[in-house]
Amino acid sequence: MRAQSPNSTMGKRTLRGNSKAKVYMLIWLLLVCTPRVDSSWWYIGALGARVICDNIPGLVNKQRQLCQRHPDLMQSIGEGAKEWIKECQHQFRHQRWNCSTLERDHTVFGRVMLRSSREAAFVYAISSAGVVYAITRACSQGDVKICNCDGHKRGQASDQRGNFDWGGCSDNINYGIKFAKAFVDARERMVKDARALMNLHNNRCGRMAVKRFMKLECKCHGVSGSCSLRTCWLAMSDFRRTGDYLHKKYNTAVEVTMNQDGTGFMVAEHDFKGSAKNELVYVENSPDYCLMDRAAGSLGTAGRICNKSSRGTDGCEVMCCGRGYDTMRVKRLSQCECKFQWCCTVQCNDCEDTVDVHTCKPHKRPDWLDQT
Repeated sequence: MRAQSPNSTMGKRTLRGNSKAKVYMLIWLLLVCTPRVDSSWWYIGALGARVICDNIPGLVNKQRQLCQRHPDLMQSIGEGAKEWIKECQHQFRHQRWNCSTLERDHTVFGRVMLRSSREAAFVYAISSAGVVYAITRACSQGDVKICNCDGHKRGQASDQRGNFDWGGCSDNINYGIKFAKAFVDARERMVKDARALMNLHNNRCGRMAVKRFMKLECKCHGVSGSCSLRTCWLAMSDFRRTGDYLHKKYNTAVEVTMNQDGTGFMVAEHDFKGSAKNELVYVENSPDYCLMDRAAGSLGTAGRICNKSSRGTDGCEVMCCGRGYDTMRVKRLSQCECKFQWCCTVQCNDCEDTVDVHTCKPHKRPDWLDQT
């Protein structure tokens, strides 16, 4: 037998050591970098009146503490969650991804939120906006003890129509923003990575969107409604305006990458001009959402209703991803021949008409999958 040299033995040990180190490094990367589908505070909306702080899944310690201190505000956030989810579904009703939620799922939207996409950017923005709206409204309506109307709006002021007196109940938007920032941002401030920075940025855009549409409402005083004197207050606009605005921002969202020191973003597109401060940002491109993909959280578009005559995102060509569509005739009841009856009702007849409904065909399985 040929004797092995010490150098040869040492070399083999080094190789084994390097191999083990690589395996450990791979396991560590998988543990650290593999995204998890965490529960979210968004699930508060599904709890209704059963908001018990210790039982809400997905809350971090800071959020749980705020919940325990302000249970009445949590009730408002829960009611608001239903509204912003409904608004999200309205905004995306004509697109492949339609803001669909998963019933009794603590993540609410499922794995689709794992990707740092435009859709995630929109959801974080509108959810943050929804908290601002719900808290501010609760303050003005006297539903909570900790806040009320904005007490800073006192004395006189002026606008393009002239002078007016502050009065009434101005919506306390600044308190709504302050609480929303503390509650919604709490989870993201626990980590420092690209996704956390993206979420914090989009959360802020959502909060500012509500403030952007504050409006001045006034009541006139004077002889015969001459409006020689006015009492005015600041009020939030309908939440639909915030939803419309954020959907436009979704369409023009900016792709970003993390800077070298990990403290902020750089715009990925070199030709981009201007500031991304008030834009929604995303890190990863979206899937096409054409097919069901459990890993990506995509439900696909099979069975979705489409518009045969539209060339937009709701059109059958785009919605069905070129797979074609089925057409069926259905009967619908609608009110017609309405007449005003003195005083003061409107009476209508029920009319039945037949309409064509177009739905996307399912994905055709490859022939080899059907072979036995």
